Amino acid sequence: MGKVAAKMKVMPESPDIDLDDLQERLEASLPEGAKINGFERDEVAFGLVALLPTVIVPDDAGGTEAVEESFSGVDGVESVGVENVGRI
Repeated sequence: MGKVAAKMKVMPESPDIDLDDLQERLEASLPEGAKINGFERDEVAFGLVALLPTVIVPDDAGGTEAVEESFSGVDGVESVGVENVGRI
């Protein structure tokens, strides 16, 4: 079975959120079989910075759904979306 790389966009609740701490909490929340292959940051507006983790997940039913759900449950996360998906 192959794997899928998904670039996600994680919006913090406020510009005051410590992004380094949020990154660690996102990594800790990953479901089994998923891993993060790096983070980028995107300045959105007025000091708000989105995290753009690239997540590697197995290519099976559900795809990135489990990762989206786990990221959404992390304290300080306003929203989670998938920006780009590709097979590797």
